[in-house]
Amino acid sequence: MKILILNGPNINLLGVREKEHYGTINYHQLIEKIHSHCEGKDIILDFFQSNSEGALIDKIQTSINSDAIVINGGAYTHTSIAIRDALLAVNIPFIEVHLSNTSGREDFRHHSYFSDVADGVITGLGPHSYLLAIDYFYSALK
Repeated sequence: MKILILNGPNINLLGVREKEHYGTINYHQLIEKIHSHCEGKDIILDFFQSNSEGALIDKIQTSINSDAIVINGGAYTHTSIAIRDALLAVNIPFIEVHLSNTSGREDFRHHSYFSDVADGVITGLGPHSYLLAIDYFYSALK
């Protein structure tokens, strides 16, 4: 099973930015935590992070051989119809994840352009959001 872990803007600044929302784990530690969680499972992980909307869209379009996508679109979650369209175009099952509880934050974070077409949405559980999404796909798509 091949899972694309797609991260949008500012996720590369984990451990530095707004620790009260995103915790103290840095991006490298997040990747290591996910790798460690997947040890012993037949999962190929493809990690991609970009602050550029176009680069995220390009990655989605070239990931046609992925079995699933776990996406933390960052701020693009609330603004990008283009990323939504790319996710729909490739027709790969995906789960939207967020480290923070977006419903408990600013009003503009309450709307997602992805959630209504996602297989699921996991928010507010820190790095465990990613692990739960991976576990779902591992059991559902096996």
